[in-house]
Amino acid sequence: MTDRKDELAENLAKVERRIAAACAAAGRSRDEVTLIVVTKTYPASDVRILAELGVRHVAENRDQDAAPKAADCSDLPLAWHFVGQLQTNKVRSVAGYADFVQSIDRARLVTALSKEAVRQERELGCLIQVALDAGESARGERGGVAPGGVEELAGLVADAPGLRLAGLMTVAPLTGEYAGRQREAFERLMDLSTDLRRAHPAANMVSAGMSADLEEAVAAGATHVRVGTAVLGVRPRLG
Repeated sequence: MTDRKDELAENLAKVERRIAAACAAAGRSRDEVTLIVVTKTYPASDVRILAELGVRHVAENRDQDAAPKAADCSDLPLAWHFVGQLQTNKVRSVAGYADFVQSIDRARLVTALSKEAVRQERELGCLIQVALDAGESARGERGGVAPGGVEELAGLVADAPGLRLAGLMTVAPLTGEYAGRQREAFERLMDLSTDLRRAHPAANMVSAGMSADLEEAVAAGATHVRVGTAVLGVRPRLG
């Protein structure tokens, strides 16, 4: 376990240097960017090591993996972010441990999450997932609402009991006009965030950028970056 802790500490330090350098290049304070470590496919033991190393935000994208892991680590001072596409039949479980749901992309999901948050007496921070590979009224290949649908969906979240509109999230698209243009994609998200904050000033989270493109996200103005492999390594697929 000591070897694994050393490995994670070294990787975290490398990512920290990347974020710090990106902030410096953008003329931003390092304090403006929060690192979320994406722990999907990795065991609870790694989450514990990360917490020992000072990580305070972790993310998962599958409830069947996240729920037992969150339960195992419930004694740790962590904020849990759910970042995957969320089916309504998983809402009850996710509402029990997630502090943030970053993949809000349809009205039905807002209704279901609100009901469960109220029932469990919790408040969930919600980010609208923006699909920059979608048309103005379509959904993206990996979930998300088109830019034209952000305002309406944000209003539903803001008015929903048990939910708090926290901001916007995106994944750099693989198709469409922003494919291969991460910086431009993240700048588009920032423009949408500026529009959103005119009506909802507290919705100031902008979650963008992963291991390969966190620099572009920081340059564009992201407040949160979601990093998995650069911290945890590449985990062999089972089977």
